[in-house]
Amino acid sequence: MIYFLPVIAAVIGWFTNYLAVKMLFHPKKEKNFILFKLQGIFPKRQKEVAENIGRMVAKELISADDIKDQISGGDSVTYIKNIVEAKVDDYLSNKFPEKYPFTSVLFSAKRKMKIKEDLIAEVENAAPAVLSEYFTNLEDAFDVETIVIEKIEAFPPDKLEEMLNHILKKEFKFIELIGAVIGFLIGLVQILILKL
Repeated sequence: MIYFLPVIAAVIGWFTNYLAVKMLFHPKKEKNFILFKLQGIFPKRQKEVAENIGRMVAKELISADDIKDQISGGDSVTYIKNIVEAKVDDYLSNKFPEKYPFTSVLFSAKRKMKIKEDLIAEVENAAPAVLSEYFTNLEDAFDVETIVIEKIEAFPPDKLEEMLNHILKKEFKFIELIGAVIGFLIGLVQILILKL
C-alpha cells in the first residue's frame, strides 16, 4: 500500500493544479458559502486586469505618438502628393472642361501643367503641417489606454476564458503536469522517509 503514495500524491498534485487553473475563470459569478465568498480570479478582477493591460499597451506597446511617427513619415507625404496629383489631373482633364467649357478653351496644356505643378508644390509644402495638426487632434481623440480598457471590460467572461485558454492552453496543461510530477516526487520522498 505504501508504494501507491507517489501515484496518489501525483493525482492530488495534478488535481490541485487543475482546480487552480479552473478557478482562474470559475465561478464566473460570486458564490456565497457560509464562511467565505468565491469567484474566479479573472471575472472578479476583470476591470483591474483591463486597466493594467490598457496601461501596458499604451505605455509599452503602442501609442498615438507611435502611430503618428509611422504615418507622418516621408512616405505619407509622397502618398498624399500622388493622390492629389491624380485628382488634379482628373479635374483638369475632365471636370474642369465640363464645369467651365469656355474658360477651359483658354487654358493650354502647358498652362494646365503649370497649375498642376503649383498645386502639387503647395500640397508638398502644406502636407507636413496638415499631418502634424491632424495628429495633434488625433492624440486627443485616440486614447489607446481607454480603448483597450473598454474592449477588455466589455468581454463576456466566457469570451475572455476562451481567448486566454486559446493563448495559454499549453501553459495551463504544463502547470497541471508539474503538479503531478511534484506530487509524484513528494510521494517518493514519503516512501523513503517511511522506509528509514
